[in-house]
Amino acid sequence: MVEQPPDEPNLDVIFKALAHPTRRELIEQMAAEPKSVSELADPHDVSLAAISKHLHVLEDAGLIEVEEDGRIRRCYLDATPLSAAFGWLTRYRVLWDDRLDALANHLENQDNDDRPDSS
Repeated sequence: MVEQPPDEPNLDVIFKALAHPTRRELIEQMAAEPKSVSELADPHDVSLAAISKHLHVLEDAGLIEVEEDGRIRRCYLDATPLSAAFGWLTRYRVLWDDRLDALANHLENQDNDDRPDSS
């Protein structure tokens, strides 16, 4: 296994955090503006403790920052790790786009070769 440089986001942790639909919804909620934990929990039909666990996973992945102001915990989205994940996905998207284009060209040429000559 290749060791992860300490200053690079850990893609395994990021994708694990993004794998759960509730965590993706929490990220969506924070995209426009920071939210308190109770504001984040309101639209979900789970306990505040469950939301807190989801938030810890997001925080461990570096996707959010949590600031405490007395009893209020405010959560801020940090999109930097999302950028790293997007970059990784983009490399493979380009690879597959190239392969699918080559397949389309091959099939097109094969189809042209199978047509009878109209001369």
